[in-house]
Amino acid sequence: MSKNKLAIIGGSGLYDVEELKERELLEITTPWGKPSDHILKTNYKNKEVYFLPRHGRGHFISPTNINFRANIDALKQLGVTDIVSVSAVGSLKENLPPGKFVIVDQFIDRTFARNKTFFDDEIVAHVSMAHPTSTGLMNACEEAIKKEKIDYQKGGTYVVMEGPQFSTLAESNLYRSWKADVIGMTNMPEAKLAREAEIRYASVSMVTDYDCWHPDHENVDVQQVIRVLLGNAAKAKNMIKNLIENFENYIDPDDPTNNCLDVAIITAPEKRTQKTIDKLKTIAGRVLNK
Repeated sequence: MSKNKLAIIGGSGLYDVEELKERELLEITTPWGKPSDHILKTNYKNKEVYFLPRHGRGHFISPTNINFRANIDALKQLGVTDIVSVSAVGSLKENLPPGKFVIVDQFIDRTFARNKTFFDDEIVAHVSMAHPTSTGLMNACEEAIKKEKIDYQKGGTYVVMEGPQFSTLAESNLYRSWKADVIGMTNMPEAKLAREAEIRYASVSMVTDYDCWHPDHENVDVQQVIRVLLGNAAKAKNMIKNLIENFENYIDPDDPTNNCLDVAIITAPEKRTQKTIDKLKTIAGRVLNK
């Protein structure tokens, strides 16, 4: 049986987990270019774990310019089987105040300027995204959050907007009319690419603001967001340590992610060039090299 390996992708305000003392920074190259930054390899309680800051250390990559494909390919090269995204988001509901965590289980993808698939050249695949997050990983996240006594909601819809600008009031009210819970800029196409790579994925969203719909919080201010982020990041780091300890207890052998490429690739074998097969060797070598 293959070894399960966890990776954390940290969003705004979470660029490192300094408490993880055994540290090696890895520079990985991929067919899609370089990932956001060096990947931290660490060992915590005898478990090998990886950490990747989505925006780079120091936050120098805009949401649209994140090389999502390189990030996922690099983690797959390292043998990662499970990804937990930790992201800053705005709230679209009164009962989700700044400081609350949401374990997301659905997405509405409103991005339009990003490469969203590994299968865009010669080999075509259609993976199911009906249930984009792993139930087992979500349960592991819930246990890790509960252990820290963090206020949270399990289940919620995350609207992914292009950014980097925040919403207009009309947009914010539109998303609220859709009954969405939170809004952010980064979990798509990340979740789609993780599914294509057959990596189980979960998303923990940390609320920093009320977007702009709330009459008492009409303007989203970066400095205000950063103040909440700092408090959230401290809680998130403890949550991550709990996750490292418990995630393997929740792995579902029947998770739809595990072998989703078995029924996804539609291109006839004679149309698949060796060049593209080689490019996809990390992501889809399991099925393409049969």
